[in-house]
Amino acid sequence: MLAAEVPGLLNRIANQVRPLLSQGRLPKYIPQLGRVNKLQFGMAFVTLDGQEVLAGDAETPFSIQSISKLFALMLALERVGDDLWSRVGKEPSGMPFNELVQVDQEAGAARNPFINAGALVITDVLCSTFAQPELALLQTLRQSAGDERVDIDQAVMWSERDTCHRNAAIAHLLKSYGRIKNSVHTVLDTYCRQCALTMSSLQIARSALPLATIEGLSPDGACAKLSAAQRHSVTALMLTCGTYNAAGDFAARIGLPMKSGVGGGIVAVIPGIGCVCAWSPGLDDTGNSLAAGRAIELFAEHTGLSVLGSSTKTYSAQ
Repeated sequence: MLAAEVPGLLNRIANQVRPLLSQGRLPKYIPQLGRVNKLQFGMAFVTLDGQEVLAGDAETPFSIQSISKLFALMLALERVGDDLWSRVGKEPSGMPFNELVQVDQEAGAARNPFINAGALVITDVLCSTFAQPELALLQTLRQSAGDERVDIDQAVMWSERDTCHRNAAIAHLLKSYGRIKNSVHTVLDTYCRQCALTMSSLQIARSALPLATIEGLSPDGACAKLSAAQRHSVTALMLTCGTYNAAGDFAARIGLPMKSGVGGGIVAVIPGIGCVCAWSPGLDDTGNSLAAGRAIELFAEHTGLSVLGSSTKTYSAQ
């Protein structure tokens, strides 16, 4: 059974990070996100055996932004298989997530799926696979979250589409090197709709849960859609590339595969146990949520659920 102290732990964490909520900045380069109330915090812990613990605004939807890159990667791997890795790499870029120079210097090669160049290539794969790729991803997430309320925020989408000049430059550069097969317009439209997905911390944790599986079954008992090797590749990329240019710091401090987004969400996978997702809109200088990052750090410290240290406590039914 879920350890009795976990609900209390999440509430204590919520109280501990409260002073951070007013700090940080909003991503005003996406105008719609610059209007969000910073004084919000939610956290959800979901286990493979179906137990869920919530704190704060865990059921409040927000713009998931780059967390969508994780779910797009999972869907592309499911449909295309390991051939996907011939189009996108698995290496940290060592550069900002929206860097142009590296893409040009490396003839359009995309270092990994979590920088914008790699995410655009993944989006191009989905555009070649589905007639309406953003709807395919939306329906996949509604199913994995068990909630039809997962949606696309049209206001955020147009706010992003109208200001995505740098992503347009990256996409045109990729196209010039033959790395994108569909039209740049189609890829950008799809990418902006994908980033404008709205989900709650609970919905995100549920949707990432298959990555915590260490056997051949998904959390609902069906055959897992991704192989063990594919899940390993995805979680390894989360650990090394999932939190922008702070991935090394997060790996050293927390030791969990994580994916963040400038909407303020961060999801972490705990192999064999479950997933935890925290959200708060205020960002640090690397684009990661101040309060959400600290909350997951505190969660890992208090539970020992980290690759940096094992826990003797029981947090899921055995």
